[in-house]
This record gives sequence, C-alpha cells and structure tokens, in this order.
Amino acid sequence: MGRIILGITGSIAAYKAADLTSLLTKSGHEVTCVLTKEALEFVTPLTLQTLSRRHVITDLFAEKNGWQPSHIHLADTADLLLVAPATANVLAAMTYGFANDALTAIALATRAPILIAPAMNGKMWQHPATLHNVKTLRDRGAQFIEPAEGLLACGYEGVGRLAPVEQIVSAAQCILSPTEP
Repeated sequence: MGRIILGITGSIAAYKAADLTSLLTKSGHEVTCVLTKEALEFVTPLTLQTLSRRHVITDLFAEKNGWQPSHIHLADTADLLLVAPATANVLAAMTYGFANDALTAIALATRAPILIAPAMNGKMWQHPATLHNVKTLRDRGAQFIEPAEGLLACGYEGVGRLAPVEQIVSAAQCILSPTEP
C-alpha cells in the first residue's frame, strides 16, 4: 500500500475529504492530510487526524518532528500527492510554482505522481485561466479526475462538483498499483 499525501483546499467539497481519508486508510494506505488555511473553514484537523491516525499538517512552519522540514520529508517519501478538492487558486499556485503554504510547497518539491480532483463553480472551472492551468499541469504529468455535473453549492447547475469519492479512490489505487502489460 502507498504513502498518500491528501491535499485539501478551501472548497465546500472539503467535507468529502473525511470520507476520502477513511476509505484510503481502510484500504491500507498511509494517509497524511495537508490542509490549506482556507480548508480549515470547512473541515477540522481533528476529524482527519482521527480518520487517518496520523498528524495533520496545517501550517508550513509548524514543525513537529525533528530538524528536517516536514514538507520536504513528506514530498520525498510520498508515493502519491492527491489534491482533493482542488480549487482554482491552488491549481494556479501549482502551475506557477508558488509555495506559500504547506500543500503548495509539497507540490513543488515532490517527485511523486500527482492526482488532482478539482471542485469549484462551473464558470471558474471553464475560465480560460483555469483551463490553461489544467493543461500546463497535465503537460507536466499531473493526472486529473474531471469534476462532475450537477447542482453546485453556489446554486448553479453544471460542471464543477467534486468527482465521487469512490472514483477518486479508484484512480489513486490505479496509480499506486499499475497493472503490468
């Protein structure tokens, strides 16, 4: 089983990260949750810590383990960086190499595969800037789970919902356990 860094960003869909953490942990993966400051508005570290049975990272500078920066250690030891939900803001930061929080610093430093599950308003998802950022990240090797269609938290109907948790888990499993040709 793999060492997964689960990056959680400030989308209303962040509440689904609890189910995602639980399913990945029950599947035998070691899940370390990394929350942006905005994600803390939607989900608590205690919930994710309990479900993952691991310390939750919420601050780039809150070092807990020895001398080595935790974001570099996590980046070096990860088998997968999974960002779910991913906001337009974090996609832009990852595209342009910003490292102004723990999640984006890990994304910049890791050489592990990256799987991204966006969740945002449909107009934001379809904006040319977001489409450019997704294309750039794909060109660099990041894999995406397309957002689903349906009623969005903002009241609009359309594309932008976080993909079903089971679909995200399945995609992560495929990356961590590729089948031999």
